[in-house]
Amino acid sequence: MNNYRLPLFILACALSFAAIPFGTDLLAQGVVAAEAANAGETPPESQTLLDLIAKGGMLMIPIGLCSVVAVYVAIWQFLALRRDQLIPSGFRSKLRESLGTKGDDVDSGLAYCKQVGGPVSRIFQAGIPKIGKGDEVIEKAIEDAGAREVGKMKRQVRPLSAVATISPLLGLLGTVYGMIGAFQAASAAGAGKADTLATGIYEALVTTAAGLTLAIPVLICHQILTGKIDSLVDEVDDVAVDFLEHVGGNGDGDKKSSARKPRAKSKSASAKPAVAAA
Repeated sequence: MNNYRLPLFILACALSFAAIPFGTDLLAQGVVAAEAANAGETPPESQTLLDLIAKGGMLMIPIGLCSVVAVYVAIWQFLALRRDQLIPSGFRSKLRESLGTKGDDVDSGLAYCKQVGGPVSRIFQAGIPKIGKGDEVIEKAIEDAGAREVGKMKRQVRPLSAVATISPLLGLLGTVYGMIGAFQAASAAGAGKADTLATGIYEALVTTAAGLTLAIPVLICHQILTGKIDSLVDEVDDVAVDFLEHVGGNGDGDKKSSARKPRAKSKSASAKPAVAAA
């Protein structure tokens, strides 16, 4: 993912979350004013956001907890999935240098990967000890390590997907409970008490509005983070191709001449299966 997308996303999220209180306040004020106009009364004092949230009932608590989880995971992952954190600048060229001109300096290559750290270094740290055992063995080691690292990264953003799925359901459940209570109150009040039913219905809809308001930006955030991971996989794939070109055939002189055949296959095999496996 291009670097300019992160500031744009943060700005969009900030504007979205900043607009939530104003939108819900306007919604509450409009409903109350409409009720007063229908009753021929002076509109009462407008409700605050906290008043509206309180009317959402107990299910606003788990929705609020979901929002806390979403904010924490989103900030954590946007910091963790920065490109300079995953693939340090000059990693490809420095990895080649550490392996030597012949691409067979295993100890130096391992030392460099341990020094850099991070998921990408761990991927190549699994392949470097296989140098001299054939291209297919090296490639398989990189594939397996890549699958594990990509799987870890995708598991770390999975809570966002869970929040985006659960929060609308919690909101809908709260609305159903609220509607049941509204109709019970209207039934107990008897005929001619439509205002009681209307008030209960609009209060019941608060949880649905809260759930959807949370789910939409969280889902967008999840998609962007998933895209960052896929972009990382593509970059790792390119580094893996260069790595195999540099070390290919060491220890197998008869394979040296055919080293380019595994190279062509590695474009689709080295990192892409890691995504599929994750």
